[in-house]
Amino acid sequence: MTSADSTPSTAPTASGAPDTAAKAPAKAPAKDPWDLPDVSGLVVGVLGGTGDQGRGLAYRLARAGQKVIIGSRVAERARTAAAELGNGVEGLENAECARSSDVVIVAVPWEGHAKTIEALKGELAGKLVVDCVNPLGFDKKGAYAITPEEGSAAEQAAALLPESRVTAAFHHLSAVLLQDPAVERIDTDVMVLGEARADTDIVQALAARIPGMRGVFAGRLRNAHQVESLVANLISVNRRYKAHAGLRVTDV
Repeated sequence: MTSADSTPSTAPTASGAPDTAAKAPAKAPAKDPWDLPDVSGLVVGVLGGTGDQGRGLAYRLARAGQKVIIGSRVAERARTAAAELGNGVEGLENAECARSSDVVIVAVPWEGHAKTIEALKGELAGKLVVDCVNPLGFDKKGAYAITPEEGSAAEQAAALLPESRVTAAFHHLSAVLLQDPAVERIDTDVMVLGEARADTDIVQALAARIPGMRGVFAGRLRNAHQVESLVANLISVNRRYKAHAGLRVTDV
């Protein structure tokens, strides 16, 4: 039996034609791009958490109340670094860090990027992976961008981790500011790239937990190369002006 409320209306109009237009479904309102999920309960792992960038990200997220685990090839190094960071940070060997985390940030040196990720393919399966590695070289003229065979570090990670959800973010942050406990706010935007909007929303929300920061969606992974490469320009800016420059995206 069908209730009266569920029967489609075909009542005639004044002209005698069925009133089908009256039942056209309303268009759903566009989702607010700043309506981001609650990520406070997620465990964030940081591979390369004993390096400057990894330590800085771990410190800022933990200071904001996130549960953070830092990983290292040597568990003792990870535990020592975690004790120095405080704020409840835990230190584990890389594989255990990956297994124990919901979101895993890859902050290893470019030279060890592929090897580290490939070794953790099983542990990272099903995980949300955030690649923040910048493929750079240095010579007498300063920093310059390297183009990996896959196009970018993030695309290399996606190729090596077909069962993971790979995103890219946190490339343009100053490790000095991240690690300085006297700095209360870091006023900068974080460019976030990825294939699934639900995943980039999570990464944007994580960035927003750090006072002063804002995560901004910046496209799919195929656009990661120019985001990674821009770090070479920021290094030049910082050297010239003795600064710790970041980025702001205007009008959004």
